[in-house]
Amino acid sequence: MKLLGRAHGTLVHSRRIRRLSQQLAELIPPNAEVLDVGCGDGKLAALIQQLRPDVKMQGIDVLVRDKTEVPIKRFDGVTIPFPDKSVDVTMFVDVLHHTEDPNVLLHEASRVAKKFIVIKDHTDDGFLSNVTLRFMDWVGNKPHGVVLPYNYWRERQWRQAFEELKFEIVAWHKDLKLYPYGADLFFGRGLHVITKLKVN
Repeated sequence: MKLLGRAHGTLVHSRRIRRLSQQLAELIPPNAEVLDVGCGDGKLAALIQQLRPDVKMQGIDVLVRDKTEVPIKRFDGVTIPFPDKSVDVTMFVDVLHHTEDPNVLLHEASRVAKKFIVIKDHTDDGFLSNVTLRFMDWVGNKPHGVVLPYNYWRERQWRQAFEELKFEIVAWHKDLKLYPYGADLFFGRGLHVITKLKVN
């Protein structure tokens, strides 16, 4: 597991967060205050802020690490500790599939966000999709003690939830190219999605 974790960190993680920071930065409106929910060490948020100096990034997480790249507050994983309509954008990056019910945090995100919700997560559609997602989750998160309920939604479940919450889908991107070419043929293949939602 240690060898696999080192290989993941060296070959996958740095490219992945660099690609994600570029794609997410493009979806954030000018001069926005962004709350990154479940932000880990805040490295992704810091990279976004480097690309977008006009944006203010802050985070919350269940586990606050000793060293973080942006200001991070602790939260209970259920209630976002911010007042109603207090940030422009609420962001989740590979967080919602770690919850028993993503709808709980989606409701909270819509309460806190004035303008948009930005989500990067997975779609559990296609051949061996669930097995592949579980493997990626286990390699990337098990060493950090992250809870792994493997709660992946199909695309239709995401879209149904957004419709019920009256979110307008502004962007929906699936070809993210997070991995080197050979690896992306297996670990990419439409399993990842970034969406931008307008809060009404």
